[in-house]
Amino acid sequence: MAEEYEQSGVSEFIKDRLYFATLRVKPKNTANTHYFSTDEEFVYESFYADFGPLNLAMLYRYCCKLNKKLKSFTMSRKKLVHYTSYDQKKRANAAVLIGVYAVIYLKRSPEEVYRTLISGNNTGYLPFRDAAVGECSFSLTVLDCLQAIRKALQHGFLDFENFDVEEYEHYERVENGDMNWIIPAKVLAFSSPHSRSKIENGYPLHAPEAYFAYFRQNDITAVVRLNRKLYDGRRFENAGFEHHDLFFLDGTTPSDLIVRRFVHVCESTEGAVAVHCKAGLGRTGTLIGCYLMKHFRFTAAEAIAWIRICRPGSIIGPQQNFLEEKQYSLWVQGDVYRSKQKLVQQRLSRRQQLQQCHMDDLSINTTLYKSYSLDEVRGGTFWYRYYRSLLNLIYHLITN
Repeated sequence: MAEEYEQSGVSEFIKDRLYFATLRVKPKNTANTHYFSTDEEFVYESFYADFGPLNLAMLYRYCCKLNKKLKSFTMSRKKLVHYTSYDQKKRANAAVLIGVYAVIYLKRSPEEVYRTLISGNNTGYLPFRDAAVGECSFSLTVLDCLQAIRKALQHGFLDFENFDVEEYEHYERVENGDMNWIIPAKVLAFSSPHSRSKIENGYPLHAPEAYFAYFRQNDITAVVRLNRKLYDGRRFENAGFEHHDLFFLDGTTPSDLIVRRFVHVCESTEGAVAVHCKAGLGRTGTLIGCYLMKHFRFTAAEAIAWIRICRPGSIIGPQQNFLEEKQYSLWVQGDVYRSKQKLVQQRLSRRQQLQQCHMDDLSINTTLYKSYSLDEVRGGTFWYRYYRSLLNLIYHLITN
């Protein structure tokens, strides 16, 4: 084992217990060491030349698998080695799997985890690429994915203790709606409904009505369409959902006006928002990425990584560079928005305090009135004290 490690490089995640290694040949288990690989178990299904990162269900299933091994009585005294091959795509996906485990369960920072992954003789990892045809214009790294996971944890988007993997895998299938939550209970991405439900060239298409029950169950109150009309939007409106059209061309980037209008819809909608273009990947992912950057200060790379982990294939070609260009301005807009919201909250709180003070003073005056004798009222003592209390109240309201 040691010789193999020396040749290939090894990353130690838990001292004398958990390792990650790149090996040329499949190793044999020994009395002291248990080897396992997930290269053939968790496989990325590509659209074109894209190859990762693996989706949320695979990350969850990997974490469950590793936790089970670490807690196993029969393996309690063994070193566990997650090994991967020299296939650069599989190696990068495997690195994200164990890296995500370390961020979530070992409470390590993404930067610390990445340093562990490239320690010793380990070389760097191939960047992930988008689902566009042709040259890749943006490199999404293993570290970007780990940082996206940390952001998702911080904002409560990711909770493996309460994650329903069967539900995720059910609804992501085309025949069941092709839907993925990007921000739980707030933003859902899905592919475009059609005028009627049917099978076309072996591909299931769904009418708007097919989504009504799920949307109501999950408090989705608005639908945003980004592609050309394939159904009548009034069918959603007649069922009680808001419907917004923000069309821009497939594969392109949105105008500033469309970004502002989309973000405003998300901000002003009481419930959740369901967003679609034709496939629910490029245009849909791009605008959701803008919302993530403005309201949660994701970097462009973190937004792309998180959206692809939730919904593989999202954000394509120039849309990646667009998000990078918009990152800083959206951060500033988000800071301004939060400052305004804070100011509104402070004013509301102050108004409530003043109202409470007013009610308290009225209560005191009523009590005073009731406690005076008839002689005191006739003698003027009551009115003197009453007006003095009233003046105190006015002074309190002015000074506060």
